[in-house]
Amino acid sequence: MSTQPSAQTGKSAAMVAPKAAPAKGSSPKAATKMHRRSRSGCFTCRLRRKKCDEGKSQCKACKHLGLKCEYKRPMWWSNNEQRKQQKETIKNIIKRTKLSEKATQIGTSHVETPPGLSHSLPTSATYSEATVRTRAPSVESQSSPGYDFNQPLSNDYYDFHPHIASPYDTDPHYQPFPPTPYEVDIKTERQMYVNDIPTRRDSTISTFSTYQPPSAQPNLHSFPEDEWINQDIYNTGDMFSAEEGLDFDFFDFSHGAPQTSQQALIQVDECDRPLLDHFIDNVLRLIFPILEVNQHGSARSEVVLPALESNKCYLHCCLSISAIHLKSTRGLQGAQIDSDIVRHRYATIAELCEALKLDTNHVQILEATLGMIFFQCSVGRPDDALPDIPWHQHFQAAISLVRKLELPHAMVHDNNARLHPPFNMTLASWIDILGATMLGRSPEFADTYREKNQSGSSSGLCELMGCDDSMMYLISEIACLDALKASDGINDMQLCQLIGSLGTSLDTTEVPPESLTWPYSSTGAIRPRQLSRNMTSIFRLAARIYLCSLVPNKTKEDSTMQSLVDRFTGSLQLIPHGPDGFDRSIVWPLLIAGSQSTANSIFRQALAGRMASLGEHAESGSFGRMVRLLQEVWHQSDEAIRTGSGQNVHWRDVMQQKGWDFLLI
Repeated sequence: MSTQPSAQTGKSAAMVAPKAAPAKGSSPKAATKMHRRSRSGCFTCRLRRKKCDEGKSQCKACKHLGLKCEYKRPMWWSNNEQRKQQKETIKNIIKRTKLSEKATQIGTSHVETPPGLSHSLPTSATYSEATVRTRAPSVESQSSPGYDFNQPLSNDYYDFHPHIASPYDTDPHYQPFPPTPYEVDIKTERQMYVNDIPTRRDSTISTFSTYQPPSAQPNLHSFPEDEWINQDIYNTGDMFSAEEGLDFDFFDFSHGAPQTSQQALIQVDECDRPLLDHFIDNVLRLIFPILEVNQHGSARSEVVLPALESNKCYLHCCLSISAIHLKSTRGLQGAQIDSDIVRHRYATIAELCEALKLDTNHVQILEATLGMIFFQCSVGRPDDALPDIPWHQHFQAAISLVRKLELPHAMVHDNNARLHPPFNMTLASWIDILGATMLGRSPEFADTYREKNQSGSSSGLCELMGCDDSMMYLISEIACLDALKASDGINDMQLCQLIGSLGTSLDTTEVPPESLTWPYSSTGAIRPRQLSRNMTSIFRLAARIYLCSLVPNKTKEDSTMQSLVDRFTGSLQLIPHGPDGFDRSIVWPLLIAGSQSTANSIFRQALAGRMASLGEHAESGSFGRMVRLLQEVWHQSDEAIRTGSGQNVHWRDVMQQKGWDFLLI
């Protein structure tokens, strides 16, 4: 038989016989014995390139390792990509089986009889016949008489003798599927107890990889310019850091995920189908950017799509928002687009009124009402002149529904049993706390936030909007103090005492400056925990500015105020900007800091730069309305300083003058 390799390079390595190794001292032209492979073994063993005993209905190897034994040609056999995927799947199954066996052996090793004084090597009789071997027995042994040393060694031989180089590892003809590194994900859960009561559960996911960077070749010169490759590609500690682990099942959503994400399941008229497609493809990603970072895909699959399928009122609300977004981003003008906006807006209100009369489906009514309030913050322009009901009137209806569903009671008194806060209550709390500052009132559920702050429990605000819950509770207290001052229910001495007390509370939430870093890792992956720390720092500085503005006779020209504004501007550098950044998630802090900036403040230059990076997105949603309001505040305050009137212009007064009912969150 010829010793030349096969010319049919397209065949699989399992179908090409390996070249025989000539015996020592023999002529290269001597005839060699070829190793013949069986073609009737199961396809799983053939893929693994292991010897198959061809047992029916399962071979011993597949049965022991828990693999699917396939004698009929599977679909993945004829496709190289599918073969690779199947091989990875088999590797993972074998890995789990081996780990399970190892754990069992460790558990039973403590009850074994200790060895005696006389030792002997284990024989085949030592092992129970019930134990199935992981590999089929060899046909011939090297210790047997008549063994032919010229035949090539099987692949199993090299598994037991790793110090000998295998031709399967050195000859490219035998590597149709080169060994690939694998990763192991380890999930660790941590439960926090307060007075033996479970309060919060954290879940951490760490990834460990077997991949090793290639070793340097002694014959090749190294270049300093190549060091960045190892640093950025191979050092993946930041990307898979255990510190960035998050609880991916944090919220108690009002309904389960939909069966499928296809828009065809959502029943709409054909004329409204483009609006629905535009909402899902273009508007949905703008609504909950922080939630999308913390729990990727949950806003789509757990909140919006299930509500679109089951809640007609919510559907009309989203179609109206989609039409507003189309009009503002694509410059659509005419009666048709305005008709779509108003038609679905009034359909939403009509559905709400009908549901309120029936006094049923309170959860669906609440999610639709909150959608009408909050979705408007992501779309539209400040100069929209179409008729609409102010957000705070919608929120009064939402407050009534929240109380009827007893959601504040569930967040405080049932916190021991409810580890996951109700999503609708978390969204309502976000609107309640920051919306109260828009109106100069106390938050409706301020007592609830106070109790939550004292118990140190979470409302889910950090996971939903980025700022730590304790910081939002303190902003609620500052809003209560602001409302108390506006109603003249407190004198200046008492006011200053309370301001000092809240300032001390803000001091306790400070973090070391070195803990505030850029939220992207060296590989370009976002680090949610780091982003939350940076955003909490932004909200903390805005809360200090807000609190400082309540001091009697304090003006924006004061050095303390300008120092806070400058610190705020410096902290903005740690918040990613641009269309894919998070400027639209810090609208309220930008409003508070910007309203206290002066004409020569670096804040105004920084805001102009962030507006330029946002492009056309800077003119829509809450961000565009905030910019319009700040421009008017700056115009009036700079004019007052120029004329020497010394009048302090408040942004709420400007909103009232212009008739703007903005919710800037």
